[in-house]
Amino acid sequence: MKNPKTTVATPLLVLLSCLIFAGCNYSKGAKKDLLTGLSFNYNGFVVQDMALVDPENNRMTDNKVKLNSEIAIVALGINNYGLKDGKAFPGMSLLVTDTKGTPVLKADDLFSGDQGHPPADATELRGKITIAQPMAAGQTYHVKLRIWDKVKADNELNAETDLVVQ
Repeated sequence: MKNPKTTVATPLLVLLSCLIFAGCNYSKGAKKDLLTGLSFNYNGFVVQDMALVDPENNRMTDNKVKLNSEIAIVALGINNYGLKDGKAFPGMSLLVTDTKGTPVLKADDLFSGDQGHPPADATELRGKITIAQPMAAGQTYHVKLRIWDKVKADNELNAETDLVVQ
């Protein structure tokens, strides 16, 4: 014979768990683009996608880049910011290193001193990279991009890839 308390308690516990998790609005995940090698992981943010884009803003299909051009790593559909006075305050760092680990481009916070943005204006963020000296054709460079939320400290997105300069 079933215990009547267990029969009633189980559905209530499941329902309560569903309500608790739905109210948290919490996200965590990782993805990798097998064509470009761009990998990213996120914690706290809701992120639709990330892409490596060429100078014409087209999604790239490999990680080969031309010297004296500009590309970008684009984060799409970022949501779940903590808000201060109704505004989102993202931070973004960008690091490009050579094969020895020496930085060739380093920005600690591309949004330093920023006055905040309406959340709808902060759903797409891009880190632009100019492929130029001291970079050299025939070399590979490692890129790391980090996006964080200056209001909600647990929100973070990290991306990285290698770029082969031609």
